[in-house]
Amino acid sequence: MTKRIIPCLDVKNGRVVKGVNFEDLREIHSPVDLAKYYSGSGADELVFYDITASSDGRKLFADVLQETVAHVSIPLTVGGGISTVEDFERVLRYGADKVSVNSGAIANPGLIREAAHKYGNQCVVLSVDVKRVDGVFRVFARGGRENTGMEAIDWIRRCVDDGAGEVVVNSIDTDGVKGGFDLPLLKKVCEAVKVPVIASGGAGSIQHFIELFEAIPAVDAGLAASIFHFGEVKIRDLKAEMRAKGIPTRI
Repeated sequence: MTKRIIPCLDVKNGRVVKGVNFEDLREIHSPVDLAKYYSGSGADELVFYDITASSDGRKLFADVLQETVAHVSIPLTVGGGISTVEDFERVLRYGADKVSVNSGAIANPGLIREAAHKYGNQCVVLSVDVKRVDGVFRVFARGGRENTGMEAIDWIRRCVDDGAGEVVVNSIDTDGVKGGFDLPLLKKVCEAVKVPVIASGGAGSIQHFIELFEAIPAVDAGLAASIFHFGEVKIRDLKAEMRAKGIPTRI
């Protein structure tokens, strides 16, 4: 199986933003322009997160999403404010290929099972924000603002058992730091579940992706934001280096 490279659009008030450890967000660019760019730059998939929908207690911005979808020619995962099966229906109708759920699954434990039954496991992506608290991996909700107290590995295993077909592991500890992916966390997740696992948080160089896929071959994909948005790493250069290192990738 080829390893996927996935840029992430964290959208707030209709603009792509980025911060460090989920804080100090600053505006970067238009999601539509970035979607156009990544669709033609070798990205395997694209993720669109309306990052304040859950914390604001509102639905995802439909107009920005629909305009973004119109310019994407690669698979698109959409998340933010997904709390009901009707939200899945709405986002899929807008053109998303997969729907990512985080806080909504925490608030409604039956959501993943219900959505997977209706739309299939392949449409349901669990996105989990994880941070170490007193040496324990804990699940955070509402855009990383709220400690649920739940142990992360158990939560991920439970959601996969309920039907989540893919897991995005967002490490709050490494997010935006650019010091490398959270390998200890990702290794534990890959040992716990057999569905595709996407690593998110910490990428700062091409070498960090190489280290990820060489250290944990079970990881299916690497997700990043700022290093792609700011041109620090070109996706085609990254993939060329991956291939040179013997890591299967789609050029």
